[in-house]
Amino acid sequence: MDRLRIPRLRRDTAWLYAAALVAVLAGVVKLRQGLLDYAHTETHCYQSVHTNWAEEPNATCFSVSPSGTFTRVFRAGADTELARSASPGFAMPGLWDGHGHLLQYGEFLNSVDLFGSASMDDVRARVRTYASRNPSAGSSDEWLRGVGWDQMALGKMPTASDLAQDEELKGLYIMLDRVDVHCVWVSQAVLDLLPDPIPDVTGGEIVREPGMGVFCDNAMDVVMALWPKPDASKKRHFLKSAMKELNGVGLVGVHDAGVTPGNLNLYKKWAGGEDWTVRVYAMIECYERNTFCPDEVEQYQSADGFLSIRSVKLFADGALGSWGSALIDPYTDRPDTSGSLLVNASELTFNAIAWSGRGFQVNIHAIGDLANRHAIDAIVAALRLLCPGEPLARCQARHRFRVEHAQIIHPDDQARLLAVGIIPSVQPTHATSDMAYAEARLGGWRTGAEAYRLRSLLPARPVLGSDFPVEPPDPFEGMYAAVARRSPHTGRGRGAGGGWLAEEALALDDAVRGFTEAPARAAFLEGRAGAIAPGAYADWVVLDAPLDGDFDPEALRTLRVRETWVAGKRVYAREGRGRMEEREE
Repeated sequence: MDRLRIPRLRRDTAWLYAAALVAVLAGVVKLRQGLLDYAHTETHCYQSVHTNWAEEPNATCFSVSPSGTFTRVFRAGADTELARSASPGFAMPGLWDGHGHLLQYGEFLNSVDLFGSASMDDVRARVRTYASRNPSAGSSDEWLRGVGWDQMALGKMPTASDLAQDEELKGLYIMLDRVDVHCVWVSQAVLDLLPDPIPDVTGGEIVREPGMGVFCDNAMDVVMALWPKPDASKKRHFLKSAMKELNGVGLVGVHDAGVTPGNLNLYKKWAGGEDWTVRVYAMIECYERNTFCPDEVEQYQSADGFLSIRSVKLFADGALGSWGSALIDPYTDRPDTSGSLLVNASELTFNAIAWSGRGFQVNIHAIGDLANRHAIDAIVAALRLLCPGEPLARCQARHRFRVEHAQIIHPDDQARLLAVGIIPSVQPTHATSDMAYAEARLGGWRTGAEAYRLRSLLPARPVLGSDFPVEPPDPFEGMYAAVARRSPHTGRGRGAGGGWLAEEALALDDAVRGFTEAPARAAFLEGRAGAIAPGAYADWVVLDAPLDGDFDPEALRTLRVRETWVAGKRVYAREGRGRMEEREE
């Protein structure tokens, strides 16, 4: 019997056979993985599932793969075992905060809470209590930190001597952030580290009357340069604390609005770990604010979708409450100032062009109408260079540049923003927190025509958020402020009437989309986040009632999350207890 002859492969065709064999083996591996995934797929059913997916708007069930994505979304028949065994509650897509600060929030949770403090005595008492419970805080190596004071409630701008009136606080190193984190109030021990006299700072204010102690906007850098920064271990603890709180209010993702290169390296190291339970879309903030630092950072996307780095944060101005937002005309209640530009228009434009040229999404903090004008100018200039000869709106649809806050915008610039499609990133609770003094700052016409727009900006699909820790991160409070235009804490608007600037209110469905679909689109994650649909990340929230057309918006003020799931894993369960009860444990 002749031996089987195997033809000798020609050298120039052998690679074809090898490639075919590799393809077949890859197909087998993929098929095997698919079969394993199918075998381990979990199906979850609820009383209803709000999907944000047009093909199955009335679902009751969905299936989740081991890799943490939705594989199937469907409605179970009324008489099926799936329907009979459905879990109590109403599922909806996991919520995203379109503008928050993770590390700062975690630090706030581990510092003095000064929000709502109504007097100097109140502030001193809170600081004194914290110092007694944390003996190491207040040393030169570990300053005592806090957030939330407001000179409007205290009756005057605070000073270092106000802290020294308490004998127990004398000699301590104390740094307390204003409610908008655009000013710091420091103790005499910190002032003694600074030169005397302290020179003025461009783009910031050193408050000298009624005394020294407060530094705003760019002037904060004088103090921050001396502040002993927390180490990596503390930062990890801050992040864990923050993520736990965010999960408890139904948040599965956040646009982290300003992360330095060093902290981004820590994020990359920790993202995807067991205690990393929030998806993070990070905005780069150079160590020197408003600069171009491409050699210190790189674009990054984790395979599991827990960390994305492809955007940059620039700053045009300060905040309204401290007279730091940059206005076209002077403040009504302080005609001596028009606020502070943190960077001139030319430099802002240069940075926008430079970052966009490297492929980064550009996001510009702008609160005052002058700052918003400069931000829109800078974005338009960058788009024109990116897409010469192409309509700006078409170019913007790909690059998705944003204005963070977009708080006070001249009508002419509102029209430009809408025409180009620049994305406004708005925090609805800023309006309800500021309504007590906004008109005093801006005057009647500017308030009515320019301030705290929402419905007017709806064609640009605004991203909604909270700016935590400036405001509480609860997205349902943000929805209430957007829909009712009243304070989620008191249920009241401005004066005896209804909602403040009520003509700018959103419908509930639009508010929900502002915390789901809009952040997904602004983070280039449409189809992956903000929806319950095949192929999307398996992130969802379970509520006690569905947010549908019959839902009473007033109930948003007391709405509590039953469960939060991220990547198919439950990261929060109320288990019959309220959030405040859990925090007190």
